[in-house]
Parts: sequence; C-alpha cells; structure tokens
Amino acid sequence: MNRNDRAITGLVMLAHAMVHTYELSLPLLLLVWATEFPTVSVPLVGSFETTAFVLGAVLTAGYAPFGLGALPGGVLADAYGSKRLIVACLVGMGVSFVGLALSPNLLGVAFALLVWGVAASVYHPSGLALISKGVDERGSAFAYHGMAGNLGIALGPLFTAILLFLTGDWRVVVAVLGVPALVGALAASRISVDETAAVAAADGGTEDADAGKSAKADGSITSLSQFLADSRTMFASLFVFAFGVAMFSGLYYRGVLTFLPDLLSSFDQLQPIQVAGYPRELQPDQYFYSGLLMVGVLGQYVGGKLTDRIPVSLGLVGGYGTLAVLALVFLPVATSGLVGLLVIGALLGFFLFMVQPFYQATIAESTPPEARGLSYGYTYLGVFGIGALGGTVAGGVLTYANETALFLVLAGFGAAASLLGVVLYKRR
Repeated sequence: MNRNDRAITGLVMLAHAMVHTYELSLPLLLLVWATEFPTVSVPLVGSFETTAFVLGAVLTAGYAPFGLGALPGGVLADAYGSKRLIVACLVGMGVSFVGLALSPNLLGVAFALLVWGVAASVYHPSGLALISKGVDERGSAFAYHGMAGNLGIALGPLFTAILLFLTGDWRVVVAVLGVPALVGALAASRISVDETAAVAAADGGTEDADAGKSAKADGSITSLSQFLADSRTMFASLFVFAFGVAMFSGLYYRGVLTFLPDLLSSFDQLQPIQVAGYPRELQPDQYFYSGLLMVGVLGQYVGGKLTDRIPVSLGLVGGYGTLAVLALVFLPVATSGLVGLLVIGALLGFFLFMVQPFYQATIAESTPPEARGLSYGYTYLGVFGIGALGGTVAGGVLTYANETALFLVLAGFGAAASLLGVVLYKRR
C-alpha cells in the first residue's frame, strides 16, 4: 500500500471499529434494561410489560435509522466527500452514548439510541465509498476494514461485560463508552487523505492530488430528479439482486445477534459463577458472546482475501448457504455439551462475518465509481435499515413462539440470500 492507501485504511479502520463497538454492545444491555425498566409507559397509549418484543422494538429504534440514514449518507458522501461525514459520525455517536447514560426510562433509552443510529448511519456508505475510490489495493483495504469492525464488535461487548462486572452500573458503563468516539473524532480530523486517488489513477492520473481532496465527486447528486434517475438505473441492473442479498443478510445478522446473549444465558454450560469475595456474579454467557464475535475477525479477513481470488457471487452462494445450515443445527449442537457449543459458536461467528466482504465487493463490481456512495447507501439501507427489523422479528418470535421457530426463520433468510447469489452468478 502507498501512503494514501495506508492513511485511508487507517481512517476507516478507526471509524469502523467505533461504529461496531457501540452496535454490538447494546444487546448485552437488554437484560439490564429489562430488569431496571420492567414496564414502559407510552404517553396517550398506556403502559406495557417489557417483553422480548418490546426490547426488540427499542433496539430497532436505534438500528433502523442506522440503516435508513445510509441512503442520504451515501448521497452526501458523493456530493461532499467522505472524511467530514466520518468525523461527524464519531462526534454524534460519542454524544449519544453520554445522553444514553442520562435516560430516565425506556423511552429515553429509545430516543438516545435513535440519535446514535442517525449519527452512525453515515459511516458505511462514506467509509466504503472512500475505500473504493481512494485505495488502489481495494481487496486488502476491505479486509483490514472488516477486521477492524470485527475487533470493535468483539472487544466492545467484552469491554462492556467487564465494566458491568466491575461497576454494576450500566449508566457508568455507557458514559465511559462514549469517550473513545470523541477522542477518535479528534484523531480522524487530523488525518489527510486523497479521496479519489484510485479513480484518478484509473483515468490516467490526470487529476491533481490536492484537488481530489476537496472536489465533489463527478457523480454528486444535485436534484431529486437526478437521484430518482440514478436510482432507477441502478435497480434496473444486477444491483437489484445484490440489494436483495444485503437485505436478507441484515435480517439474519440482526435476528441472530440481538437476543443471542439472552439465549446463551439459558444454556447449562454458561450459568453465572460466583466469584469469591466479590458481590457480583461472573456471566460466562457475555464472554462467550464476545468470543464468538472475535472469531468473526478471522472470517472477515478470509472473506476479504477470497474476494480477490474467486467470483464474489460464488462466495455469496456458499457463505449464506452455510449460514442457513448453521441456523438449522445451532440449537441441537449447542445444547449437546460444551464442545458442541464451542464448535457451533465458532462456525457461526466465522461465517456470519466472512460473507460481508463478498456483498461489499459485489456492490463495487455492479456499480460505476461516480455512484458508489449512492450504491453503498442503498446497500446499508438494506443491511441495517430493513435488516433492523430482524431484531423486532426475533423478539416477536421469542415472545409468541420459541427459539426453534426463531432459528427456522433465520435459516429462511440465509437460504434466500444464497439463492440470490445463484442468480448473480448465472448473470454475472
């Protein structure tokens, strides 16, 4: 990698780690909120018991704008550049978590999560467009970017679990978690990058490097009619199938991870452990959850490297097909004993994140550079916007059915994404 490649990769790794640190720490707090807020009162509606369905809806209040805001975030990335959006994202996330610590009730929690989701939503279209337009060694940058995200996914929950054990106060925990994003924003604001270096090189290197830092992308959208025209053009291409993969990927991802800590806490192998001389119990399920996500670092790295070696559509077929099978066998294997739980957990963590570089690379292959921000905006609208409903669906299934039904639904999501991968392979 050259200097600019390294600077961009470092910037997106920092921001990606922060985004996912917060995203996957939230499920660990669901059990705490269920205890502290046994009911939720909605003005003009009434009070409700805090069921799994209600908790899923509260998390959706944050996760939905995380995805829905990706589309306008992609438009802004094309128009004004990625770096300033990434800095704003980090500031907003830090402030929202400080606000979360001050929430008086479950509605306050939902509002703070809404603010977090809006702030975090601009990251993925901005960061991925920055890689695709600014980095020459794109495959490696995608891999490192994904690894950083997975480190945030794994270490964020681990840090949260440790703080909960040491302090026993979730408000202190989320306030402390808000600080790294604010520090990261300061560091990101000082990183200098050429956002269009790779595109300029592909065009013969005629663009001035300094101009590339400040000029708007050629494809910046300046009117509603242009936005609609560009959107119609994309959805009339193979992008429509890639968007479908992203949507089902998000439903699977959010559906399995939202209530996984709660599910793990019911397993005999992961019951609380009393630590001698300490007033609080150690929760093995929280650390198993973090370990499962840590395996995703390896999956993300392998997936990123494979995108440079095999047709990405084949990676979609195999990866999501495997996730469908894992959903079908998860409960029987996980409840068979500690070894079975370790194996199935590691496989789930690996494949859940191995597929991500494949759909990211699929978007890059099926859209032109000038619409890359818009295309990634639509992609993460599918992954984290529509996909946010996976948490609500999971909560509803657990409230009105059982865990077996939940994993059958998840298997359906995985199978649908795999079939769309088959379509992409045949039409590539």
